[in-house]
Amino acid sequence: MRLAASRSCEIVAAIFVAASAANAGSADGFNYHRDTLSFANWTVFAYENGRIVSHKNQFGLHYSRRCFVMTRTVEQFYKFARFEPNAPKLDENELHRRIRAITRKLPWHDPLPLEKRIVIPGYGNLRELSAANMQLMQRNIGLGWVVYLRPGNVRMFYLHDKNYQVKTHDLLEQALARHEFFIAYLSDFPILHINHSVLVYKRSRPQSADGSDHYLVYDPNHPEVPHHLEWLPAKREFSYQKDDEFAGGFTRVFQVYGKFLQ
Repeated sequence: MRLAASRSCEIVAAIFVAASAANAGSADGFNYHRDTLSFANWTVFAYENGRIVSHKNQFGLHYSRRCFVMTRTVEQFYKFARFEPNAPKLDENELHRRIRAITRKLPWHDPLPLEKRIVIPGYGNLRELSAANMQLMQRNIGLGWVVYLRPGNVRMFYLHDKNYQVKTHDLLEQALARHEFFIAYLSDFPILHINHSVLVYKRSRPQSADGSDHYLVYDPNHPEVPHHLEWLPAKREFSYQKDDEFAGGFTRVFQVYGKFLQ
């Protein structure tokens, strides 16, 4: 009986490992409160109801203009890192090296199998790691000003055709159907009420009767809870939820980090 029970345990363990390996990197397993960064990207100015109320936001001088960097980092850790909470923690220099190694991997590449991932010992997940090592993470996941030089940014100046947004919605749907993330650049240029990056990871509910689609996103400005992005087919446009920095409503969406030079 003891041998049979032992054998049963081994089979269950093997199934669990196989299932974990199969789901590794699939956005289906994404947990907002486990797989996102604990700290926020602060805006340069202070806002209320989508309007600037002060050009001297005390937090703007700290960790700001990093929304692209932070959405990219979340995807990179999800695809290329493995956490081992029961292992001894690394010293700061080695942890610095491993964070850099993860965030230098190209985010559009396929997820690594578990055995080839960069190991982060002593922590259970990204949320825990970033809470315990906030400044170390902020120093090593990337610079904010570099994103202004991305070639894909030029699309905000001229791709205002609603047909392009229909195609973007199709790309978003295809990414989720492949169990992948979709990092979105939100812009309403030339109005500039919003100029931001979020990570779309799943639907929030089934498609509505009118054909509108509803998505959950990781917004670096608000790490506490997921935000919401909506596709409105009648208008052929996206709508983003209201918060302090954005009055809510219309935004164009451009995919970023989906391929080279995007």
